[in-house]
Amino acid sequence: MGESRLKIRIIHKDCDPCVADDKSLPYTAYLVEYYEDGRRKHDLVTCNKKLDIFDYYWDKYREGLIKFTQAEGRVNPKLWSPPKKGKS
Repeated sequence: MGESRLKIRIIHKDCDPCVADDKSLPYTAYLVEYYEDGRRKHDLVTCNKKLDIFDYYWDKYREGLIKFTQAEGRVNPKLWSPPKKGKS
């Protein structure tokens, strides 16, 4: 599990799903939908490979993982700057 954690970056944890509509995100951003403690939650993450998202969230939530979909981001990941700490 620790290795997968290094391969993804959580941009927003437990966020409103509409944050994935932001076109200024990198095109490698995904919205992950899962259940935790009986509550539906969403995380916005970036990664190099979609398999890394699955590995991390499956290890953490198992059957609570619902799906992950590509966000609306259009920016090259090499040119994208992550949000400042405290804004997530």
